[in-house]
Amino acid sequence: MSAALSFESQQQTLILRGELDRETLLPLWRQRDALLADKTAIDVAQLQRVDSSGLALLLHLREQQRQRGVELKISGATDRLKTLVALYNLQAIMPVDTAG
Repeated sequence: MSAALSFESQQQTLILRGELDRETLLPLWRQRDALLADKTAIDVAQLQRVDSSGLALLLHLREQQRQRGVELKISGATDRLKTLVALYNLQAIMPVDTAG
C-alpha cells in the first residue's frame, strides 16, 4: 500500500510530500487547475517515491503551465527521480534541478 501524497502551496511553489504514484495521484490530478493557477515551481524534494505514472503527471503539469506561458520548474529532484527521467530519456523536456 502506498503512502499518502500531500501537497501545499507556498507562494508560487507547490510542495509535494509522500509518494507520487498511480495509487496516490488522483487528488492532485483533480485539483491541478486550481493548484497550479499561480505556480512557477514544484518542489519534489520531500517525495519518497515517484513511479512512471507520477512522472507522467509531472510532465503533464509542466506542459499545462507551458501552454499558459509559464515555465514550471521542478526543484529538489532526488537521484531516483533523476534516474527515472534519464531512463525515459526525458532530460530535454523534463529538466530537474537539485536545489530546493
